[in-house]
Amino acid sequence: MLSELLQEQRRYLAEYFDRLDLAQVERAVAECLNTQGLIVFTGVGKSGIIAEKIAMTMISTGTKALYLPPTNFLHGDIGILSENELFVIISRSGETEELLNLVPFAKRRGARSMAIVSNPQSHLAKCCDLFVNLPFEKELCPFDLAPTTSTAVQLLFGDMLAIALMRSKGFNLSAYALNHPSGAIGKKMTVTVDELMVKDERMPIAKPNDALIDVLVELSNKKCGALMIVDDHQNFLGIFTDGDLRRSLQSQGSGVLEKKMKDLMSANALTIEKGTLAWDALKIMQKDPKKLIMMLPVLDQGKAVGIVHMHEIIQAGLA
Repeated sequence: MLSELLQEQRRYLAEYFDRLDLAQVERAVAECLNTQGLIVFTGVGKSGIIAEKIAMTMISTGTKALYLPPTNFLHGDIGILSENELFVIISRSGETEELLNLVPFAKRRGARSMAIVSNPQSHLAKCCDLFVNLPFEKELCPFDLAPTTSTAVQLLFGDMLAIALMRSKGFNLSAYALNHPSGAIGKKMTVTVDELMVKDERMPIAKPNDALIDVLVELSNKKCGALMIVDDHQNFLGIFTDGDLRRSLQSQGSGVLEKKMKDLMSANALTIEKGTLAWDALKIMQKDPKKLIMMLPVLDQGKAVGIVHMHEIIQAGLA
C-alpha cells in the first residue's frame, strides 16, 4: 500500500512541475518585489495553514509579510491594508465565499490582490488583479476530497516564491542570522570560534627547540589534548597531539622524550582563522568521518591566538 501511495504522490506532484505557468510565477514575483508595504496572506482551513507558513517563511528570509484569518479582516483588521500592500489569497477551489467577500473590501482600501488557486476559471482568479494557477491532477485522498496534493503544491509554490524574493533582494547569511538570534539556527550563524576557544595563558604552547620531556607537563596541565608549537613572535609552526605522543612512544620508545618539538610536530596541521563561525569549524573537523579532528588551532594573521576543541562546540549546542 505505501509503495502504491508513494507512486501516486509522485505522479500527482509531477503534474504541478510539468504544467506550472512560469510566466504567471514571474508576474507574481515581480508583484511581490514591487510591493512597498506588507504582503498580507489569508486562506481558509488547510489553505489558511499553508498561507500562515508561507508568511512566516517570508518574514524570516527578508520579506515583510503577515498572515491574518479571513474573519479578522471583517472585524477590523482590514484596516491594515492600503495602496502599499499586496493582498494574497490562497484557495484550492477559488470559490470559498469568505474569501470572495474580502476582495471588494481590499480593493476599496487600494490594495492590490493576488489569488493562488488550483482553478483558473474560479471567481477568485477572475476578481483579483492577478492569479497563479497551481495545477494538480487529484488529491491523494482516495475520495479526492481531503486537501493533500493541493496543499503540497501550495507549500511548494510558497517556498519557491519566498526564496525567489530572498535571492532577488540579495538577502545574505548575516541578515538571516539577525532574524534568528536564538536557538540552533541562531547559534550556527552567530557563535564564532573566538567565543569557544582556549586562549591567553590557558593556551597549550611549546617552542620548536623544547624537548618533549620538558613540555609534557604543559600538555597534561592545559588539558587541550595538544600543544601548539610557536616561535618567539607567536607565529604558528605546527601542532603536537596526545595521539602523536602515543604513536611516537610506540614507534620510537622512551628515547623520543629527548627529541625536540620541531622534529615531532605536524607542520601541515589544519587551522582556522579568528572570527570564523564555530559551525564552520565543526564542519572542517567532521569532514572525514574516518579521521575526525578533535581540535583546531585558531590563528590571527599567522599568529596563534587560541585552540578550539570539538567538545566545546558540541556543548555550545551546535551539533
